Amino acid sequence: MNEIRGKKILILGFGREGQSVKRFLAAHYPNIIINTADQKDGKDYLKHLNEYDTVIRSPGIPSRLQELVDYKKNSGWITTATNIFFSQRKGITMGVTGTKGKSTTASLTAHILKQKFSDVRLVGNIGSPMLDHLDGVTNKTIFVIELSSHQLEDIRYSPHIAILLPIVPEHLDYYASYDAYVRAKTNIIRFQTKKDVVIFHSTVKKIAETSLGKEIPIVDSKFSAPTLRGNTTNIQAAVTVAKYFDISGDTIKKSLGTFHPLPHRLEFVGEYKKIRFFNDSLATIPEATIHALRALGSDVETLIAGGFDRGLDYTILRDYLNKHPVKTLILFPDTGEKIGRDVSIQKFFVRSMEEAVKLAYKHTPKNKICLLSPASASFNLFKDYEDRGNQFKDWVRKLAR
Repeated sequence: MNEIRGKKILILGFGREGQSVKRFLAAHYPNIIINTADQKDGKDYLKHLNEYDTVIRSPGIPSRLQELVDYKKNSGWITTATNIFFSQRKGITMGVTGTKGKSTTASLTAHILKQKFSDVRLVGNIGSPMLDHLDGVTNKTIFVIELSSHQLEDIRYSPHIAILLPIVPEHLDYYASYDAYVRAKTNIIRFQTKKDVVIFHSTVKKIAETSLGKEIPIVDSKFSAPTLRGNTTNIQAAVTVAKYFDISGDTIKKSLGTFHPLPHRLEFVGEYKKIRFFNDSLATIPEATIHALRALGSDVETLIAGGFDRGLDYTILRDYLNKHPVKTLILFPDTGEKIGRDVSIQKFFVRSMEEAVKLAYKHTPKNKICLLSPASASFNLFKDYEDRGNQFKDWVRKLAR
């Protein structure tokens, strides 16, 4: 395999994907030397790159780090789990990317395809490492792959079918510029051929036109799902894929009715003390929070927002809040100050989820909605967006007693 060169291999980053790479290499390359290096090992974890023939970069480690740039200049070979997967692929590969909605679109697409095809595998950034799912693959296997910008930034392959969702500013703490972020996303179609397909949202039409593959726009459809409130674009993308595979309207409708929404994405937590609580912890950009507010409508009177500051501009969210009937803002640092600035409604600044939910119960009127939709990353106060969402749900239930 061209992606693994030499006998000494370093897995750079040993999280979920790095551990998957190690399992794959141990099973398929018994005669190579495999070592790992991780940020948890200390500041010198990149010191010994030149001792290795191949470095396998994990998604959380930027390819622009000077040590990696120097290693590559010195004829070092850098690859990724994503590149290894695509070099080994059989069957049909379908990649999904965009700023928000990737997981729901990928999951819903796989759910619909499974009604017609016997071997559909949902893998990738959704939390299921690709290399763990290569066993037993045939030419009839269909992979639905959620692909993040981190996985795409140095990819050397493209999926047979690329699904391009809207792209807006995010991860500006990771990328040198928004343009660099867009270039990473665009790589999903960079290596497509005339035999391939790109299915795209109208907002990324110019990007889609750079593909050599067949262009299919995501179009409005009559399909909807009560459990997928606020997911119109994701539904339309999945339906467009289903129609490409000649899946009947009846099957699509039935699939939408049996699909279980993913947690932390406009998730209905429940009604407690006559207040409805929604968990949208995955909303890490202002556009996502605006989307949630629009989806739930004027019943949202309390918004819990704020978190880790990645340099995003919150002007559009502030402008929207000044027009929306939200009555109370409960704000976490660091972006809470930015979000609340010049917004002329009641504001509280908190440092724990317990405090936030206590205030929500106190200030949200009966028969109204409290929405957690942070418009920010979680890493300053929480382990990740899942931890933040789970703490919200836990405190909502505890304080309801």
